[in-house]
Amino acid sequence: MKYIIATLGCKVNQYESEAMEQLLQSHGHTPCAEGESADAVIVNTCAVTAEAARKSRQMIRRLRSRSPGAFVIVTGCLAQTSPDELAAIAGVDAVIGNTKKLAAIDELDRLVARGRSAAAFSDVPAFGVNTFEPMAISAFSRTRVYVKIEDGCENRCSYCIIPDARGPVRSKQQDAALEEIAGLVRGGAREVVLTGIEVASYGRDLGDTSLEELLCAADALPEVRRYGVRIRLGSLEPSLLRPGFIEKISRLSSVAPHFHISLQSGCSRTLAAMRRKYNADRAMKVLDDLRAAIPGVQFTCDVIVGFPGETEEDFAETLDFMRRARFLAAHVFPYSPRRGTPAAVMPGQIPEPEKHRRAAVLSDLERGIRKEVLDDAVNNSPMTSVLFETFDGATAVGHTGSFIEVRVPATENPHGRLLPVRLTGTAEDPSFEYGSVCLGKMIEEENR
Repeated sequence: MKYIIATLGCKVNQYESEAMEQLLQSHGHTPCAEGESADAVIVNTCAVTAEAARKSRQMIRRLRSRSPGAFVIVTGCLAQTSPDELAAIAGVDAVIGNTKKLAAIDELDRLVARGRSAAAFSDVPAFGVNTFEPMAISAFSRTRVYVKIEDGCENRCSYCIIPDARGPVRSKQQDAALEEIAGLVRGGAREVVLTGIEVASYGRDLGDTSLEELLCAADALPEVRRYGVRIRLGSLEPSLLRPGFIEKISRLSSVAPHFHISLQSGCSRTLAAMRRKYNADRAMKVLDDLRAAIPGVQFTCDVIVGFPGETEEDFAETLDFMRRARFLAAHVFPYSPRRGTPAAVMPGQIPEPEKHRRAAVLSDLERGIRKEVLDDAVNNSPMTSVLFETFDGATAVGHTGSFIEVRVPATENPHGRLLPVRLTGTAEDPSFEYGSVCLGKMIEEENR
């Protein structure tokens, strides 16, 4: 059969879609070519915001209309939280929850064998068993490879529906994670991102390992050392980054000097209302400690603006925090109420226009900060290495270990290669979400 997999949302969903695709191909199915009609459609949905849920429903209907005869299977976070709603969409044949996503492929085979039913099949059990679904990938299409090491979250932040969509913390066995990493490196991966719903919680359910222990073991892998592979971490909550953790990982040569911080706010009062496990001072100390321990480290972050009860003074505190923190980039989100969460019914809901105004103000501030951070990198650390990801025939684009985007002139495609580069300046790109990028020249080109 010809199939299409559509993926919405986070890096975990992307990884899980890759695992489903490899299983599909092992069953003899092949991907649709551009413009081809599909025999099967799998939509891996997202529920993190109301907008993500809307786009998920829209994607189901769009793909169904493009391939009206296709079997349609829906999985992912929205399938877990709203199975009846998705099963009622015309053309949906099956809804599979997050507890066993790979079962979507078995259900497709059953649909082929028995034919379409009048009502959609639904398999969305509750999270009763704390076991990590056996899932691994052995091939990859991206330069940066994701390895899912953890699922679930137990933080219960007041705005977040993800604990309902993903359940309790479940971790991949350390040996299985290391075997997957080593295999991907042998297959050509030069950067591996360890991802999960709450990466910081890795190993909590296993009892015999932790995130820092996994990082130490990955750093010692012969494959990682032989090829100089970068190990990058997914989003981290500041409460994980204790002095002992920082001291341990600062000695590992493979850990990339870049951390994506799940900050959410720079105001302690707002953080308390969000039920986060830290305040603004604690978050700033984490950044200071990491900068002291890891030379050249850079940070990106997530920030929610317009949270219920956020006053102008609270927002001003977040702006001041961002000025002092000097993030390389910030993903700025207007608060989106999710039905069933405490924040959705909190007093002091901020009007939509005001939320979007604050998001624009913060994004503009961040673009200016990014320009300053990139100028500092060019002036103080111009010699670096870049993992190249795209090439248009004249310009190659990639990222440094600290996740600075670099564009260099090139005559040959360096895709997937980690090469030395000298940073030469910065440029504004109006089409780029974060504004500024670094420019550079390959050392080997300069030496010719």
